[in-house]
Amino acid sequence: MRGEHAAYACGAALGFLGDLIAADPRRGHPVAAFGRAAGAVERRLWRDHRGYGAAHAVLCAGGAAAGAALLERAVRGSASASLLSLRGGAGVALTAATVWAVLGGTSLGREARAVGGALSAGDLDVARERLPHLCGRDPQALDGPQMARAVVESVAENTSDAVVGALVWGALGGVPGLVAFRAVNTLDAMVGHKSPRYRRFGWAAARLDDLAGWPGSRLTAALTVLAGPDRRGALRARRADGGAHPSPNAGPVEASFAGALGVRLGGTLAYGGRVEHRPVLNGGARPVAVDDIERAVRLSRRVSVLALATTVAARLAAGAARAAVARGAVARGAGARVAGGRGREAAAV
Repeated sequence: MRGEHAAYACGAALGFLGDLIAADPRRGHPVAAFGRAAGAVERRLWRDHRGYGAAHAVLCAGGAAAGAALLERAVRGSASASLLSLRGGAGVALTAATVWAVLGGTSLGREARAVGGALSAGDLDVARERLPHLCGRDPQALDGPQMARAVVESVAENTSDAVVGALVWGALGGVPGLVAFRAVNTLDAMVGHKSPRYRRFGWAAARLDDLAGWPGSRLTAALTVLAGPDRRGALRARRADGGAHPSPNAGPVEASFAGALGVRLGGTLAYGGRVEHRPVLNGGARPVAVDDIERAVRLSRRVSVLALATTVAARLAAGAARAAVARGAVARGAGARVAGGRGREAAAV
């Protein structure tokens, strides 16, 4: 048991480092391959009906998680395999590769900085061209400050979706947990919209993503309070405005980022061909400036590192506690057998 948790800890750290060194490739990414497969399933199953959408979500996310579980079992073989054994090393490599594949923190920072650089140079056309890499808002409807705000909000939300949430489910479920979370998150991005085509079909994927993202978003908000430059501001905004956002998971995260950075987020936005008027988060603060994009990226990185340390430590602690309970049960069983043997000997005498 200790070997299994140690293997996960090593693999998670290596995968996180791999994402820092080598961000998502432009082509051939495993998540993109899953998206193509899910799209093919959608073309066969699509009906303007919640039931078909639920079947699509279960088939795609469940199939990905089941495949990952079978692969993990085949690679690791025995939970008691030594970390230095061939099977133990293969388990570390599988975890590292999966963590690298599902994390997107480095790509998130890269895209945010690309938009920020264009805005700093006054090139709104390039900024509008790059913004869709981060979010689904209509860039043509946004000016420079509005794009800067959109970037900061996207960095905040995706710190949870692209990094922390995956690490939480990895700590809980290993490789299958990592894959299942990324599959659910990808399905939500594909079909979890309120457009006419997906209002019913994508309902299940959106609700499943809300459930899967809940623990990661709360941990992200808590770590933002710890890592942010204004801890009191982050905590105050989290408490006051975290529940005002229409998304149950984006709200706490964006409010915490707003308070930590001392900026105002939320308000009117154009998304998916419609205009939404969202509540303002940290309303007493100043508007977002272009320089705040870099500050948001740095805060996201600090939160991500803390999330890795927190989730790995939690998994190791849980493994140690389970091992202690198991040792206690074995000791009690051995004691009972000894006592029983002595009782039989005394009865014979």
